[in-house]
Amino acid sequence: MTARIHPTAVVHPGAQIGAGCEIGPLCVLGPQVVLGPNCRLHSHVVIDGDTVLGQGNEIFPFAAIGLKTQDLKWKGGTTSTRIGDFNTIREHVTIHSATGDGECTIVGSRNNLLAGSHVAHNVVLGNHIIMSNVGTLAGHVIVEDYAVIGGVAAIHQFCRIGKMAIVGGCSKVVQDVPPFMMADGNPASTRTINKIGMTRNGVPEETQAALKQAYKILFRSGLTIPNALAKLESDLPQVPEVQHLIQFTRASERGIGK
Repeated sequence: MTARIHPTAVVHPGAQIGAGCEIGPLCVLGPQVVLGPNCRLHSHVVIDGDTVLGQGNEIFPFAAIGLKTQDLKWKGGTTSTRIGDFNTIREHVTIHSATGDGECTIVGSRNNLLAGSHVAHNVVLGNHIIMSNVGTLAGHVIVEDYAVIGGVAAIHQFCRIGKMAIVGGCSKVVQDVPPFMMADGNPASTRTINKIGMTRNGVPEETQAALKQAYKILFRSGLTIPNALAKLESDLPQVPEVQHLIQFTRASERGIGK
C-alpha cells in the first residue's frame, strides 16, 4: 500500500516514506528522515535531522522530532535520533537529536509520550514507558522499561529512572530512582514500592514482598548503601527483580533518592 501524503505537506525528496504511511496537512519532513511502514502523522508535525522511525508510530499535531539539540555544547557534526515501533507521540512533544558527533537520542517501542513532554539530547528511553503531560527529561537521562513519569515532573541530566518505577507529578528528580519504586517530592525521595505498577505488569506477589523488604532495608534501616546491598544479597531471595535492584543501585553515579 502506498503512502498517503497531503498536498500541503512538505516532504523532502530525500526522505524515505514506508508503505501505508499517512502524512497529514502542513507536516514537514527533512532529507534524512526515514519513516517505517504504517506511521501516521496527523498534521503540523516536523521531523528533521538524521532521524529514523520504525513502524506503526502515531504522531499528533505540533510534535517536533530530531531537531538540533538545545545543548550549548553542540559543536557540529552528525548526530541522530532513533525511534522504535508503535509509539504514541502526542501534541507538542519535543524529541531532540544528540549533542556530540556520532551520538544518538534513542526512544524504544510502545511508549506513550503525552502532550508537551520533552525528551532531550542523548536520552535513552526503553519500552512501554508513559510520560505524562509536560514531563521533561534533561540530557543523558536513561529511563528503563515500564517506567511512568508523572505530569510536570522534571528529571535532572544524567539521572536514571529504573524499570517499573513511577515518578509523582510535579516532582524534581536529582538522583536515580531505583527500579520498582515510587518517588515523589521536591527534591524527590523514594517513598515505597510501586505495587500497582508491578501488579499491572504481572510481577508475582512473592517477588513484590521481597522488593518491599528490599525497600525497608535500603531506605528505612539506617544502613549505608554498601551494607544495605550486602544485606539484600544475603537475606532476600535472589529473584531477577531483586538482582536488578541491587545492580542498578550499585551502578548509580548520582546516588539514589532516599
